Amino acid sequence: MQVLESLLDNFKTELNSIQKIADLLNLKSKYIGKQGPLADVMKNIKDATPEEKRTLGSKANELKNTIEALVSAKMLELETEEINQSLLKNKVDFSLTDTVLDKGLQAAGLHPVTIIQQEIEDIFISMGFEVLDGPHIEDEFHNFEALNIPATHPARDMQDTFWFADKKHLLRTHTSTIQVRGMKERKPPFRFVGPGKVFRCERTDASHEMVFHQLEGMMVGENVSVGNLIYFMKTLLTEIFKKEVEVRLRPGFFPFVEPGFELDIKCLICGGKGCSVCKHVGWVELLPCGMVHPNVLKAGGIDPEKNNGFAFGLGLDRLVMMRYGIDDIRHLHSGDLRFNSQFKTF
Repeated sequence: MQVLESLLDNFKTELNSIQKIADLLNLKSKYIGKQGPLADVMKNIKDATPEEKRTLGSKANELKNTIEALVSAKMLELETEEINQSLLKNKVDFSLTDTVLDKGLQAAGLHPVTIIQQEIEDIFISMGFEVLDGPHIEDEFHNFEALNIPATHPARDMQDTFWFADKKHLLRTHTSTIQVRGMKERKPPFRFVGPGKVFRCERTDASHEMVFHQLEGMMVGENVSVGNLIYFMKTLLTEIFKKEVEVRLRPGFFPFVEPGFELDIKCLICGGKGCSVCKHVGWVELLPCGMVHPNVLKAGGIDPEKNNGFAFGLGLDRLVMMRYGIDDIRHLHSGDLRFNSQFKTF
């Protein structure tokens, strides 16, 4: 018993001087390892009386548990200190002070898509909309089936989808997937927008990219009309361009809305005269929209007999091009900091 008590005292004394994890592990092995003094005590218990065996066995287990607890606490302390020292040693100061700028490092500024996205989010928040997010990697249900696009639907061929090897997952082709998830998590009435990056296997040109940005929106409740849709879209465009913008609404087919519309904006690059951005027609497709199809409402757990709504999908990249007079969408994805530096907001 005296040996066990002295073991704990000696262990605590040595523990106080430990500064390295390796030394701590060696100390643990020294006291409670197979060749340690605790193991020797346990071997000699066989020569004790039954009563002594019970007492010594209990005391030995208690000592072992105490040492293991002390080792765990010390380990956490040493690991925390090691991490803190590493952070101090490898600290990087990202603040752009005058001294840093004097050395020739320049602030690139926010990406123009980020600027426009933040502005649009603020506009919709001011109109009572939530801002949602969703995953880039989707499944067939959320990207197609829940949006009234079954496996045999020709619209799937129009999506130019990037599929994964399992043929069950894909890179989302539109932010409409956010609508499906948003509907399932809410009860009408509600309104929300969902900005994000989308992926299409397309040939790139002045107005098309394989990776681009959209902002999806939806409003669901009782007696929602096309008039509500037009009001919110015109309010959005007026706020973005800080002036009245000429738009036109023409019929368009999208499986997830009925009726569906194409909202076009008169090209702000050429003023409607025709250029490579508007494909020389004077108008740019900006905002597919329409009244939510009953099948989509059902997939989202909403009764189409009681509620209806509108939905829209806004191309953020094209909106940026109209806003800043950019004549080639590929500039937005070039990664050239000289390009981004034109859009400083600080």
